[in-house]
Amino acid sequence: MLNACWEAFDRAIREASGKELRTGPRGGGRDLGKIVEHVIGADQAYLRRLAWKAPKTDPGDLEEALRLTRAAILSALENAAAGNLPEQGPRGGKIWPPRYFVRRAAWHTLDHAWEIEDRRMD
Repeated sequence: MLNACWEAFDRAIREASGKELRTGPRGGGRDLGKIVEHVIGADQAYLRRLAWKAPKTDPGDLEEALRLTRAAILSALENAAAGNLPEQGPRGGKIWPPRYFVRRAAWHTLDHAWEIEDRRMD
């Protein structure tokens, strides 16, 4: 499921590259790069909910940041599937069940894929 959402997001990015995104009713809204940065940042924050560290990424290379973050997510989920999740995070934070993690990350990624598609001006 998560891979399908990532593919939809990547397709939306490709199809919107070089095109303007419609602004919101008050003239606001992120540009394509900011949307991608937001999704990467959220995914990296979600990794903490599986007691996993986010990879260090170059903010100037969004494609590489997506790749490294997704690889970390898959590693974290493999770790969780092997039963290696602590009951709570290192600072006492709540650990998400892997199914919830996937549902949350998939929803968020797909929501922004649809946002890009809806705002793309052809």
